[in-house]
Amino acid sequence: MLENRFPNIKVIESGVKQLKSKERCILTEDGNQHIYKKLCLCAGAKPKLICEGNPYVLGIRDTDSAQEFQKQLTKAKRIMIIGNGGIALELVYEIEGCEVIWVIKDKAIGNTFFDAGAAEFLTSKLIDEKPEAKIAQKRTRYTTEGRKKEAQTRANAGNIGSALGPDWHEGLDLKGTKEFSHKIHIETMCEVKKIYLQEEFRISEKKSLSFPRDHHDQSVTTDKEIWPVYVELTNEKIFGCDFIVSATGVTPNTEPFLCGNNFDVGEDGGLKVDDHMHTSLPDIYAAGDICTASWHPSPVWLQMRLWTQARQMGWYAAKCMAAASVGESIDMDFSFELFAHVTKFFNYKVVLLGKYNAQGLGSNHELLLRCTKGQEYIKAVLQNGRMMGAVLIGETDLEETFENLILNQMNLSAYGEDLLDPNIDIEDYFD
Repeated sequence: MLENRFPNIKVIESGVKQLKSKERCILTEDGNQHIYKKLCLCAGAKPKLICEGNPYVLGIRDTDSAQEFQKQLTKAKRIMIIGNGGIALELVYEIEGCEVIWVIKDKAIGNTFFDAGAAEFLTSKLIDEKPEAKIAQKRTRYTTEGRKKEAQTRANAGNIGSALGPDWHEGLDLKGTKEFSHKIHIETMCEVKKIYLQEEFRISEKKSLSFPRDHHDQSVTTDKEIWPVYVELTNEKIFGCDFIVSATGVTPNTEPFLCGNNFDVGEDGGLKVDDHMHTSLPDIYAAGDICTASWHPSPVWLQMRLWTQARQMGWYAAKCMAAASVGESIDMDFSFELFAHVTKFFNYKVVLLGKYNAQGLGSNHELLLRCTKGQEYIKAVLQNGRMMGAVLIGETDLEETFENLILNQMNLSAYGEDLLDPNIDIEDYFD
């Protein structure tokens, strides 16, 4: 499709075997080599699987693995989800008709995105029965075209497809075998210690726990049912399940490019890039999950391995490469002025702005909170009277106002707590 629309584009469908940066050449798995003038590496990231090669451990990273997950779920009575990021949060809410044991290493859910207060606000929604009406999304939708057959062969080859994007569970029917809506049990402050297959578990003579029926009921009963796989947690509890979903984040997919090339690599394993998305090697750029932003960032921007941010980086890297090739200079793109992410968790609209969790602000900051149970949760982060970040959950209609207050760094000391007074229309006031 791309080649038809743009005659200057040539698409090569092959994996990369090796990058020879000194020769400015890429070797592909189909045995060819390609010489480049400028190169941009956008190979994304790979899921951190808690256990490689176990048939009962599924990673969800791309559209193919999401479809495989749906297939497995149709036969499942109980699954375990490991991880506390975006995919885990969405899964836990979307799955119906299947018991879910959710294992997180933090005190509270979603700690990449939320503080404990917001987590508490959302947890109450998990326990409720799910409402039928989904909130409307007011943004561009990203879904894939049906290329099922090709997808299958690729998945078998062990190659990673494209990242999921924000609408990944649209069109997937995430239903298990049971007739109830939600049944979720959360195990906090623990990780996976050991995974047993059915036979190994029988020989170990250990006992597994049945699904806790009640949040307050602390009594422990032994599970009579026999499961294909058992998980022992670091808190000594053991649960059986049909399969395990590993949603424990990603690591930059740099492997084929590092050998024989002297890239500067960040602490998180990404290729370091400057404010023009340029790596440490001449004429090689990188964008998205594979890179680590190593410029001096705006005080209200941070890198996060998100689909939206990868898209902005790719777009900006293209502009930088085009400008460099004709010897022009180019200013840093506006999207790196302020961190902004809009998503949906538990059927609430969620907006994260700036240093929404006071990242890197030390103890020198204050928080303003407003919470209406079941409706909205608003948190503003202020430092020296200026807004540095915000979390907005629910239909608050405050995102544009807050975005402007963060960008123009107006001194808000005079307003104090009135800033979040529900009786004051601050959107109108600051207009």
